[in-house]
Amino acid sequence: MKLLLVEPPKDIWFIMGEYLPPPYGIIQLGAYVERELPDVEVEVLDCNAHKLDWSELRKHIEDARPDIVASSSLATCNTYEVARTLQTAKKADPDIFTVTGGIHFSFLSEESLEEYPEIDAIVRGEGEVTFTELIKRRISNLPLGDVAGLTYRDNDSIVKNPDRPLIEDLDTLPFPGYHLVKDIVHTYHFAAMGGREAPYALGEGGRGCPHKCTFCTQWRHWCGEWRVKSPSRIADEMEYIYKEFGSRFIWLTDDNFGPGDRAENLADELLKRDIGDDLMWFVQMRCDDVIRIKDTLPKMRRSGLQWVMMGVESPLSDQLARYRKGLDSSDAYEAVRLLKKNDIFTHAMLIIGDRKDTHETIENTRRFVDHLDPDFVVFTTLTPFPGTDIYDSAKEMGWIEDDNLFHYDMAHAVMGTETLSRREVQEELYKCYNHFYGSWGRRIRGILSTNELKRRINWYMAGRGIVVQLKELI
Repeated sequence: MKLLLVEPPKDIWFIMGEYLPPPYGIIQLGAYVERELPDVEVEVLDCNAHKLDWSELRKHIEDARPDIVASSSLATCNTYEVARTLQTAKKADPDIFTVTGGIHFSFLSEESLEEYPEIDAIVRGEGEVTFTELIKRRISNLPLGDVAGLTYRDNDSIVKNPDRPLIEDLDTLPFPGYHLVKDIVHTYHFAAMGGREAPYALGEGGRGCPHKCTFCTQWRHWCGEWRVKSPSRIADEMEYIYKEFGSRFIWLTDDNFGPGDRAENLADELLKRDIGDDLMWFVQMRCDDVIRIKDTLPKMRRSGLQWVMMGVESPLSDQLARYRKGLDSSDAYEAVRLLKKNDIFTHAMLIIGDRKDTHETIENTRRFVDHLDPDFVVFTTLTPFPGTDIYDSAKEMGWIEDDNLFHYDMAHAVMGTETLSRREVQEELYKCYNHFYGSWGRRIRGILSTNELKRRINWYMAGRGIVVQLKELI
């Protein structure tokens, strides 16, 4: 049995700048399949890293002659590329069994099989065990009816099997399969965060989140549960990536690093390994969690934590309540202050396009960001991703005006507000970026900053022309 896992040719999200991330989902799947089914030949093909176009992808599939081709969607905006990948596989050989998964396809598994005849099966939710059991059935030519977590095509019917329970102990998972992309691992980079001098990798500290924000797909995808790896296991994984593959910048993919003493324990584990500032790591945290671990921040900084992204979302209490954030804008001010005090780069995420947003409330958001003064900010449009409470409401109320899934990237406005048209929301997004990144005073302060990352990213953003790119979306 030969398995080909494909990262399709696709556009990279331009908001964060020029970067090439490793295909973490499929290398994690590949490593699990290798361990459980050692007789299966596993290949990972990253079309972006290899710079393959669609015709070259087809040629590779024809030459490799796999039995199964799988491609996972990182986000809703990648849906069409995944479908095209599996369509390309079917054109290369109609007998290839095609599989996908990921959040979008998990929530719309039956609808997706109806819409995309090139897909044979969809792995819903957590993929490792379900995908491996699917391969076992294909090897033995057995029916798929008892594979929990699978939606599949059975002749002219679509069958949705019961859900699969989550893996209880994430420490039992293998390390991500970076060896499957070893020949290109040096190409993975994040220009704003260190360029090619700091090879970029992804790691995982946990899955899910204890919170239930209305715009977020993740908590539903992980069944409302938050599971974490032990600090020693996380540190082992980071050390493995650092030593074996030369990665110097590791982004923990956790949706929320979370509360508790795991931050200090992870810092202790990393400090024992004596890696220090040669390794830069990045996490996503809530503002209130940053405040809770304020006494631990100096130790985390010594262990290599140099960048924290926080979902600030809005300065308005009513919007935060509608998002079910459980935060106050004062939390954002204190969290930014604490991170700066510890020389940790602060990255704030803001959302515009709430149903109650007006020109005035969005202008208020811009003024709030001025006072907050994070090192880096990403403004996004409120996007109704399938699987979110926002999507359920927007679909029921008929608010969604754009069904082109390419535009579900948080940079395109796909719906308006009660008082703003979709175009006006798009214009306001441009104004947000122009206000923040067009400020010469902020640029000069950033370029002269004592924080190396802040200096680097201000030089980088000054030459990127992101404001011009966003204006073209209007």
